[in-house]
Amino acid sequence: MIDARAVAKIAADYTAAWNSKSAEAVASFYAKDGGIIINNGDPWSGRSRVQDMAAGFYADVPDLTLTCDDVRCAGNHVIFVWTFTGHDAATGNPLNIRGWEEWEIGEDLKVKASRGWFDAEDYGRQAEGK
Repeated sequence: MIDARAVAKIAADYTAAWNSKSAEAVASFYAKDGGIIINNGDPWSGRSRVQDMAAGFYADVPDLTLTCDDVRCAGNHVIFVWTFTGHDAATGNPLNIRGWEEWEIGEDLKVKASRGWFDAEDYGRQAEGK
C-alpha cells in the first residue's frame, strides 16, 4: 500500500513535470516498461513512447499548463484528476480540458500502467472555436 503523502508528492511533482514542458521529465514518472492508454486508444508502451506521447501534447498545445484538481489512492492505485489550459497550435483557440489518469503504481513509486481519459469531442470543439 502506498502512503497518501507519497502519492500527493508524486501528483505535485508530475504536475510540475508537465508544466516544465519537458517530455522527458513527464516520462520519468513511468516505470521503464510502463505505459499509458488514452481514451481507449493505442497504448504508448515503454518510457520512450510515453515521452513521445507527452511531446505530442506539447506540439498540439505549446503553452499547456496543467493543474492537479484531485488525487485519490487505494492500495497501489491512484486517480490523478487534472485540468489543462492553453491554446491549440493549429488554430490558436483557447483550450480548457478536464480529465484524469488512473495509475497502477509500483513499489518504486513509478507508474506501471495508466489509463487516461478526457472528452476528445469537447477538445475538438474548443480547438475549432465552437
